Amino acid sequence: MKCRHHFFILAIENIDKMRVVLQRVSNASVTIEGEIVAETGRGLLILVGIEDDDTLEDIDWLAAKIIQLRIFDDENGVMNLSVKDVDGEILIVSQFTLHASTKKGNRPSYIRASKPGFAIPMYEKFIQKTEELLGKKVGTGRFGAMMEVALVNDGPVTIIIDSKQKDF
Repeated sequence: MKCRHHFFILAIENIDKMRVVLQRVSNASVTIEGEIVAETGRGLLILVGIEDDDTLEDIDWLAAKIIQLRIFDDENGVMNLSVKDVDGEILIVSQFTLHASTKKGNRPSYIRASKPGFAIPMYEKFIQKTEELLGKKVGTGRFGAMMEVALVNDGPVTIIIDSKQKDF
């Protein structure tokens, strides 16, 4: 029984997926070479990692899930409102390190992260879909740039979502 369970966990780890880490924030910003290129007030900071097997369906599902996720407090202090319900803002930052493999050695491997030729258009489509569902522009980092990301995590609330979760 233990072996089967262990095998199942390993099988899930090897599934390719678009991955986001989202944090509910009071504010967040991205600075590149000393210049603030994007900042947001109350809302979400979304770190997104893209793999070669990701699809437009993954983007649609993730963007909808994020916009509808009820992680903001209502008048009773219960997490019952979405970022759209609270007229929140969103800051999206690409982060290939979300797909780091740490199975062997001490230096992470990023072989599963997509190369820019695939990842940039997918990142841009994710931004576009998120803006469409939110009903307003979102702030972004700059793909491939060395960025300083600052945030005040509200709660703290931090959630990891993989697009392949929709299949389980």
